Amino acid sequence: MKAIRIGASPASLDALEYVDLDDPAAPGPGQIKVALKASSLNFHDYAVVKGMIPSALGRIPMSDGAGEVVAIGPDVTEYAVGDGVVSTFFPDWLDGTPPRTAFTRVPGDGIDGYARETITAPTTWFTRAPKGYSHAEAATLTCAGLTAWRALFVDNAIKPGDTVLVQGTGGVSIFALQFAKAAGATVIATSSSGAKLERLRDMGADHLINYKEETAWGAKVLALTAGVGVDCVVEIGGAGTLDQSMMATRVGGHIALIGVLAGFAGPVQTALLMAKNLRVQGLTVGSRKQQLDMIAGIEANDIRPVISDTFGLEHLADAFRHQESGGHFGKIAVEI
Repeated sequence: MKAIRIGASPASLDALEYVDLDDPAAPGPGQIKVALKASSLNFHDYAVVKGMIPSALGRIPMSDGAGEVVAIGPDVTEYAVGDGVVSTFFPDWLDGTPPRTAFTRVPGDGIDGYARETITAPTTWFTRAPKGYSHAEAATLTCAGLTAWRALFVDNAIKPGDTVLVQGTGGVSIFALQFAKAAGATVIATSSSGAKLERLRDMGADHLINYKEETAWGAKVLALTAGVGVDCVVEIGGAGTLDQSMMATRVGGHIALIGVLAGFAGPVQTALLMAKNLRVQGLTVGSRKQQLDMIAGIEANDIRPVISDTFGLEHLADAFRHQESGGHFGKIAVEI
């Protein structure tokens, strides 16, 4: 089978190799064999292939994978040959609290990922894909889709009439916009691009803020909400934007701390955090059960992911270079 792997240390985009590997074995008890058809890019994958997250030499990257079941083990009843499936970010986190081992066994990081044509794996490493989804659409859900779902509906309880702030136009933020609007919430969206802000408006964003023009955008959010603040912030930036997010959030509100695009560490206004009785919660994707719940919600509301660009597997390094440029809107897909 064809695959991409990290071919040199330290890792870099130039170190990605397009190679031939042995096909995986036939599935045993509790396993399925999947012909992988698509993946999608996340910042986590970028951090691995750039060497920001140390990984093993020869590692197959990419945490997201979607495809078709081509063989099943002798005792498998959950899937049939021909079923469309999508991978889970944490193969060992099925439900409840994540096990301690979950964060060491992320595909494409702690273990081999989905930048390959075929895999044989336990049934629990996958869930069904949404009905009517292409493989590329399904591959956007594993990391970005589930992260947004958990931020709004697992760690929080967004409902009609609530207000949600989303940052930028990456995969998580676009999904958060779609999920929040489906739940009847008002959405305030930020971006540094006027053209991208107009696309967010077309997708249903109620209020738009260009954070290059409105550097104190936390105060702008307060003005847009009559001084109250938003119920939830989907915080993508990290340390560099957290203070503005706290300013923008209502008393007792929730900040879902997801990304580090604006800094891994930095000073935080702890007095503001306490004075507003804020709940700042870090989160890393979610469980298999949460993914199944998300898929049910997607189907009930006919939500489709936004795919900006598509690259072939052999051009994975170019896909990451496009991600670096910031020119995408939504997800970048990889066809396998």
